[in-house]
Amino acid sequence: MTILAVPSGWRTGAITAVTEWHSPSRMTAAGLRLAVHLFLVVCLWHALYAGTTVSAGLTEAQAVTYAVLAVLIVRPRANDRYSARDTVIQHINFGTIVYWFLRPLPARRYYFFRAAGDQLYGLAWALAGYLVCLAAGVLDPPPSAGAALAFAATFALGQAVTYYLLLLTDQLCFWTIKNSSAVDIMMFTQNLLSGAYAALWFFPGWFQALSAALPFQATINVPLSFYVGRLPVSELPGQLALQGFWVLLLAVLTRFLWTRAAGRVVAQGG
Repeated sequence: MTILAVPSGWRTGAITAVTEWHSPSRMTAAGLRLAVHLFLVVCLWHALYAGTTVSAGLTEAQAVTYAVLAVLIVRPRANDRYSARDTVIQHINFGTIVYWFLRPLPARRYYFFRAAGDQLYGLAWALAGYLVCLAAGVLDPPPSAGAALAFAATFALGQAVTYYLLLLTDQLCFWTIKNSSAVDIMMFTQNLLSGAYAALWFFPGWFQALSAALPFQATINVPLSFYVGRLPVSELPGQLALQGFWVLLLAVLTRFLWTRAAGRVVAQGG
């Protein structure tokens, strides 16, 4: 009943959290999956450093810390909206996407509140996981207060870039008919080029140059590189300017695509 007292947009943002809260089995399964994922990642990176102390400018402790934090940052993308049939690709296939454009709440705002709620709920899981891992000594704290502030600033802007990249992926569904493969490819590309699978410092120079010209690394690799001390704090202004550029560019692009999306609505199944 408390949710009904807040504005409709924010009620929309609370859908995922309320749904999970009323399904303890799903929350338990999500917690177990996250714990197993973290355990396997820690084991993997300790094994990779068994024969060396420094690789790509990262010590074993830095590499493990980076990998654990990457898993936690990606956690918001693991929210299960597919089983509730509330993904953009499903709405387009079922024909129910038309209702997004008939509600009093505009489709663009509905998407924002829904996605923002998902991100906040996922970040709550990430914060809980971070505190547990930090207390257990699985990862290290930032090397300095400056590194912590640099991480916090770039992480906040990185979340904005993440929102627009995920929105852009969903908007792609309005222009493709058989779009599940395209969405999978886009998600894999985002994870690979953002540093979710491994820090970009481990990749060849040409790959790092390619990723530097794209917005993906601003979501994970840049914040975590500050956190582990791989990037000096002196580079913060330049990185913030670059992230701000991507946020502005993606905001303009996605807003333009929203104005064109209504004319592309096709009911394939509904």
